[in-house]
Amino acid sequence: MAVPAHGRRPRRAPAPAATPAATTPPGSVPGDRAPEPAPAAEAAPVPGAGRAARTPAAPALRRSRPGPLLRAAAGLLGLGLAAGLLGAAHTLRPVPYGDRLLSGEPGNGRPAARTWAPRVRGAAVVGYDARGDAPRWRYARAGRRPAAVAPVPGEVVVLWDDGLLTATDGRSVRWHRALPDAAEWLPARGGAGVLRPLGRGILAVVTPHRVTAYRTADGDLRWVLPARSGCAFRPGGAVRRGPALLLAQPCDRAAWTGQLVAVDDLGRITPDRTPLDSGPPGRAPERVEPEKPLARPR
Repeated sequence: MAVPAHGRRPRRAPAPAATPAATTPPGSVPGDRAPEPAPAAEAAPVPGAGRAARTPAAPALRRSRPGPLLRAAAGLLGLGLAAGLLGAAHTLRPVPYGDRLLSGEPGNGRPAARTWAPRVRGAAVVGYDARGDAPRWRYARAGRRPAAVAPVPGEVVVLWDDGLLTATDGRSVRWHRALPDAAEWLPARGGAGVLRPLGRGILAVVTPHRVTAYRTADGDLRWVLPARSGCAFRPGGAVRRGPALLLAQPCDRAAWTGQLVAVDDLGRITPDRTPLDSGPPGRAPERVEPEKPLARPR
């Protein structure tokens, strides 16, 4: 080894660093190069990063008040809805007394000027026009049968098997009246001779215990005649004699003169009676003031 002239040894070059042996993944062929990892993608710069994003405030909505036309329309809609609900409730409500009237009469006209010819057809009463033979209306009650029928001017009065007395003019049922103690005699005796028209708009209902008179226009009770003690009226034993109706009142211990009673539209006929007016209610008589002078008679 040659020594330089200046007497120093030359420095040796450093040995290269050892490279670690590449590991071969399982299932690969030795000698193949491992794939280089893909460079990481750089994140795209976000605009406005580093400062708070400013969102413009939404403009405030202004509430507008409804106009008069809109309020009126809403009111009319509410009234129409309320009327519809009331009509539905009226339609769905149960019919009083089980009345079922099928009318073919028009809504106009004056039915009081017409006389009906009623006929019992099964469990119903059918009204026929007296001028012809065509049925005009049909009247029935749920679960009931007519026991007696009496035509009066403009109306038909019906006695039912439960003791209810009704009147119809062919367009509506005018009134209802219940007879007392009907369950004691009506099922056994029936309704023959019970309804007796007395004229002047009064109908007598003759039962064994009493005679009651009703005004046919409105069903108002006008007078009551009870039977004598120990006696009973016989509805089938009545005879019409002019304006009077002679009723049989059999008694166990009484003279034959006490077993016959005469009545008319004002009540029992007696020499000293003071009857009430049985006509329809009218206006009260004019009151005369004491200081008001009266006209001299002519």
